Amino acid sequence: MKKTAIAALVLSALTLTACQQEQTQPTAQEVKLESQEQQQAYGLGVSVGQFIGQKLDMQEDVSIMLDRELVIQGFKDALGGDSKLEQQQIQTVLTALDALVNEKQQAKQEEMAASNIETGKAFLAENAKREGVTVTESGLQYEVLTQGEGASPKAEDTVRVHYQGNLLDGTEFDSSYKRGEPAVFPLNRVISGWTEGVQLMKVGSKFKFFIPSELAYGKRSTGAITPNSTLVFEVELLGIEGEGEAQ
Repeated sequence: MKKTAIAALVLSALTLTACQQEQTQPTAQEVKLESQEQQQAYGLGVSVGQFIGQKLDMQEDVSIMLDRELVIQGFKDALGGDSKLEQQQIQTVLTALDALVNEKQQAKQEEMAASNIETGKAFLAENAKREGVTVTESGLQYEVLTQGEGASPKAEDTVRVHYQGNLLDGTEFDSSYKRGEPAVFPLNRVISGWTEGVQLMKVGSKFKFFIPSELAYGKRSTGAITPNSTLVFEVELLGIEGEGEAQ
């Protein structure tokens, strides 16, 4: 049962009295949202339900399976002022839960990081054998898709590029194409695989880069990029700022 389901259950709970006289209470489907006050009440319930659902999903992601019906019961008891645990007990058990979640998340990250290293090494070893793939001294791999005829940037230059970034499983994690405008940035302010790779390009070129984790984000994670991920980028070098190159 995901966050939408937990939200619905919480909202249903909001419509119940302490004695649960169901015959006199509207169901979630019968709730009217005609007035601003009704919409505010419903919106508050949705917000609470979404928060609880996100917390439970996060815990289940590290194999901590809490009884969702007891979560709902605790919510109802709190509304009715009839908690079966003292406040200090609640604080103690929730502090322990947070610590357990953090511990399991850290273990999962470490396991994923080790797996990503092995997956990346295996991929790069095979990829290096493909015709058209060049491997630099640092371990960066690239493939020329289109060769331009303009100037090549230096590390201190600001470049204008279009790009798409993918994980090895094909997951797209970033794309200037989808944002509808090129990216502009100093070449020495990005990951080292980009700094090295884009200097190999001429304006008008399109390259495909295969970037080992140590030349990308290393042990850091960001968004869909997990620790020690090998990354794949297609990059078009559109121009070098101040060089007068046409897009």
